[in-house]
Amino acid sequence: MIKNLITIFKNPDLRKRMLNVLGLLLVFRLLTIIPMPGVSPANLKTFLQSNQIFGLFNIFTGGAFSKMSIALLGVGPYITSSIILQLLTMVIPRLKESFYEEGAEGRRKFENWTRWLSIPLAVLQAFAMLRLFEFQKIITIDSTLSLINNIIVLTAASMILVWIGELITEQKLGNGISMIIFAGIVSEIPLSIINTFIAYKTATLSQILGLIIFFVMALAMIVAIVIITEGERRVPVSYAKHVRGNKMYGGATTNLPMKVNQAGVIPIIFAMSILMLPSFIGQLLIIAKIGWVVKLGTFLVNMFNNSIIYGAVYFLLVFFFTFFYTSITFEPKEIANNLQKMGGFIPGYRPGQTTAEFLQKLSSRITLFGALFLAFIAILPMILEKVTKVTTFNMGGTSILILVAVAIEIKREVEAQITMREYDY
Repeated sequence: MIKNLITIFKNPDLRKRMLNVLGLLLVFRLLTIIPMPGVSPANLKTFLQSNQIFGLFNIFTGGAFSKMSIALLGVGPYITSSIILQLLTMVIPRLKESFYEEGAEGRRKFENWTRWLSIPLAVLQAFAMLRLFEFQKIITIDSTLSLINNIIVLTAASMILVWIGELITEQKLGNGISMIIFAGIVSEIPLSIINTFIAYKTATLSQILGLIIFFVMALAMIVAIVIITEGERRVPVSYAKHVRGNKMYGGATTNLPMKVNQAGVIPIIFAMSILMLPSFIGQLLIIAKIGWVVKLGTFLVNMFNNSIIYGAVYFLLVFFFTFFYTSITFEPKEIANNLQKMGGFIPGYRPGQTTAEFLQKLSSRITLFGALFLAFIAILPMILEKVTKVTTFNMGGTSILILVAVAIEIKREVEAQITMREYDY
């Protein structure tokens, strides 16, 4: 990795791209420290401590939520918009054809739709959050005009972050939205470490032992994530020999890599976005004056503050979204058709439908293991917290998984860019 960094800074083009990415991430960090007016820090701290889901959301916004920054929505509306559109492709075949079967043009169309849908979602989310904060006495809103101004500011800041993410993606060193989330998580690590050491200055032997177990398990979790993220099943593919004129072509043998964790961090991000919804709706219902509505809101909030229910729902959502996203991105029928057109076949299986069925069955088996692993990693920190009693370190399995997966993605992109420039023609 050090060698790659040296190569980057020696190459003017790569150095410029890297500095552009760092500059854009710096702008993101600056947005997270610009506060909104009229905030009560004490009430905000109490609110975050009593709502674990919003505490998790704060990590993904790089602390913008806890600071009541103008960037407190983060890239949440964009992610929600993407989830909605991808769910719609499952029930509306025409949308799937439009987005996934038109190549680059389809991808551009999907990105445009996602951007436009993000704006009303950001407005709705900003309005709901501001009303919730006003009820919790976290923020003071004097008038309707003040409310509208705050909504516009929050929406604009969220869309600026999306724009920054797209500018980072254009540098071809990694996905911009993922890197923004990555930077947000990394920025909270030093504070978590400081808080942990302050809390354990006068700790007992059993508490220190619990802390050691926590960090050893966290290290083991990182190793396991790297192994699973890099793990793949290589399916052998052979190409038939054929003669054209006086030359013989084909006869080569290669492989089709099928990753264990093909969905990456997307299921975790999707699950987190969905998991926040019931608790958030519950907080809004509590504001209502109708008795049964308030009771329903209180029930939802209390239910998702229960660590057992929260962990179970989180596990199931991650498991579901892993299968869901893999089914969208991995098309066995299309792969089988492409192999047949190029004269390729998997030994022991007839080209066409038989190959597609084999790939579908194999993908389901591999994805089952990957989905169980992702879901277990997502809830493992909750189990560790109960066992070791370490509550000062806010890094969960979700955060670690995203950090590792994004770091590996950045490493691959950087190596690809370096290889392109070092290739001898």
